[in-house]
Amino acid sequence: MIRAFFLALDDLGDVRVLRILGRSLLTTLAIFVVLGFLLGWALHGADPCSWWSEDDSCPLGGGTSGLGAFLLTALGIWFLFPAIAIGVISAYMDRIVAAVEARRYPEALASAKPLGWARGVLLGLKSSLRVLICNLIALPFYILLLVTGIGTVLLFVAVNGVAFGRDLGEMVAARHLDDPATRAWLRGTRGDRAVMGMMVTGVFLLPIVNLLAPVLGAAMATHLFHQRLRP
Repeated sequence: MIRAFFLALDDLGDVRVLRILGRSLLTTLAIFVVLGFLLGWALHGADPCSWWSEDDSCPLGGGTSGLGAFLLTALGIWFLFPAIAIGVISAYMDRIVAAVEARRYPEALASAKPLGWARGVLLGLKSSLRVLICNLIALPFYILLLVTGIGTVLLFVAVNGVAFGRDLGEMVAARHLDDPATRAWLRGTRGDRAVMGMMVTGVFLLPIVNLLAPVLGAAMATHLFHQRLRP
């Protein structure tokens, strides 16, 4: 697993991977910008005080609603970034895996069956939904564990690690195996994929560096599949 991590780091220097990284980052940024504008529009004129008391009123103006939208978007980036990032990267997964395979595993690339746009989008939507649901279920426990200082972080890494490991592994395996074989491979590699996913989630926790996490995870999943765990 450590070797796969360092190979994936080296792959980030590939020009083809860098181009995909740039596009995926711009796409993710655009999603959050749109989200911020929508939140600002939704909050403009809202009266949060009336939610608690019919006698109080504090309608939000343009500046206040903009600040609220900014804060909510910032919170959303922390909470939703993994789910959105995995969804976005799925649209580029074929290209990332193909770039890594062309460099490291040319024979495997020759026999690969690209996911295609439609299947890639479907897998991405499923992945985003799975990560989002897992985090929503874990949210009360995140809050409860805040008093421990580190419990929230550990749970976040565990929850997202399992989800990322499954989704990234499936996206790579689906290029080379049929559905029954992919399911069998997923069953047989739970532990390794979970470790990989937790390593990727750990990168998500690092400011600035977390922007590399989705592409790094895709490259790691490619190495994991080809090096030791391919049937």
